[in-house]
Amino acid sequence: MDGWPFDEDAYGRRAAVRDADTAAAFAGIHPGARQLLATARLQLQHLPAHLTRDSWPGQLTILEEALSHLDALDARWQETRAQLSEGTGPGSAGYVDALDEHHAECWSYLDDWACHGRVVLDIQAAAHRAPSRQKRPQLPALTSRRSEHGARGR
Repeated sequence: MDGWPFDEDAYGRRAAVRDADTAAAFAGIHPGARQLLATARLQLQHLPAHLTRDSWPGQLTILEEALSHLDALDARWQETRAQLSEGTGPGSAGYVDALDEHHAECWSYLDDWACHGRVVLDIQAAAHRAPSRQKRPQLPALTSRRSEHGARGR
């Protein structure tokens, strides 16, 4: 990169902010992400082919795999937090460094969600455009009591 200034510290700080911002953006989605993916998979199975895209199943797989990695990294983060020394709480240099490392490990999986997460909304929109498969149930023909009595020759 001749001619380009390169400051590793500044780059690292910007990357840490990016990683933390991306993690914060996903935090509201994370608790319901599995349900979103399961719903999208189910909807996709019932959509007519002309309303779907070939890329959707693969994108859902990417999101499912990313979510599994994020769940594992979150469990590891909980262990890391529990192992921090007593004076290493939120705001301390040790805590911030550990959290920055956690966010850096999560970032590529969060980026998968940023790049492919829209597929959940696209499938939902296609499901709303799809013709309803539910038909009204066929009810048996009703006969009135009066016509039954009249048929008996009353």
